[in-house]
Amino acid sequence: MINMFQGKRNHLYGIGLCIISAFLAIYLSKLIGVSLLGFKKSPLSPIIFAILLGLIINNFNSKIIKLEPGFKFCIQYLLKLGIIFLGIRLSLVDFLQYGSKSLAIIIPCIISSIIIVTLLKDKFKVSNNLSLLIAVGTSICGATAIVALAPSINAKKTEITYAIANITVFGLLAMFLYPIIANLVFIQESLPIGLFIGSSIHETAQVAGSAMIYAEQYSNQEVIGIATVTKLVRNTLMVFVIPYLAHRSLNNNNSKTNISSIFPFFIIGFIAFGLFRTFGDYYFLNINNITQLENWKYIISIIKKLAELLLIIAMAAVGYNTNFKYFKELGIKPFYLGFIAASIVGCVSMLMIKLMFV
Repeated sequence: MINMFQGKRNHLYGIGLCIISAFLAIYLSKLIGVSLLGFKKSPLSPIIFAILLGLIINNFNSKIIKLEPGFKFCIQYLLKLGIIFLGIRLSLVDFLQYGSKSLAIIIPCIISSIIIVTLLKDKFKVSNNLSLLIAVGTSICGATAIVALAPSINAKKTEITYAIANITVFGLLAMFLYPIIANLVFIQESLPIGLFIGSSIHETAQVAGSAMIYAEQYSNQEVIGIATVTKLVRNTLMVFVIPYLAHRSLNNNNSKTNISSIFPFFIIGFIAFGLFRTFGDYYFLNINNITQLENWKYIISIIKKLAELLLIIAMAAVGYNTNFKYFKELGIKPFYLGFIAASIVGCVSMLMIKLMFV
């Protein structure tokens, strides 16, 4: 009974710490960007401060690990809720338009990553299972894809750990670097930048965070919606790729994957909010009632702000849930392969976007 109470208390304390960190990150963003640097709107996203707060506190205070259940709750549930609310930024037409264009970028990224990582695994003395986990984690959906594929190929716990460590390290680096790279390469063109961020960064949380960093730094909110749609389309492709890889695996030829267990159902919520926005805009723009139209715009702005707050809370949780001391225990060779996989996805994404949309 005492242990159960302690567990719930740690759960709540972990969530509470992430919420406090999120508001502190928002305060620091305004303090440094507006008060100290003199900008009208801070170019420094609260996402950056939220992750840094989590990373610093977690890696210098070993007792924080007790609150891990709360951090995982924020990543698993508050993040998804925030992404669902992001659907209010887009109409159904936007979703279909960006989703169809993103497929032309995502599919080559997935195929090239899996092929090249599989070909290089022997050179780096990485097992077949680990190479597949690194490939799907990098090219599709981060830890979710890794955890979904692992049982189907009888992956060992250490292989799962290595693969998740890879996408954590390189995904966080990409999250901070890719907004700068995208702006240099595509020069504030919303569609190419959104497609690049959404198709090349590993985790859904990292994509959302990176898109928000870009939006704050370069005053372009449109990129958030495009990057989110691209990532959600990418996530959905797990339904096709993971059963295929499980079937092809030498370890488990007869494996059957439960599609319902890997389908990212929160995408339905994202689309529902897009429909809500589509029908709401159509109704309130055609009734010639300024008061109701203003109320509708206010509701949209509240949902947008709530989505951003939930994502900042989730990003703080990502920081608190990342301990670099643990990575020291892992061998270096799988990280070489992970770096190559991440680089392939980024380069193929950029190349395809240049060929098709620039």
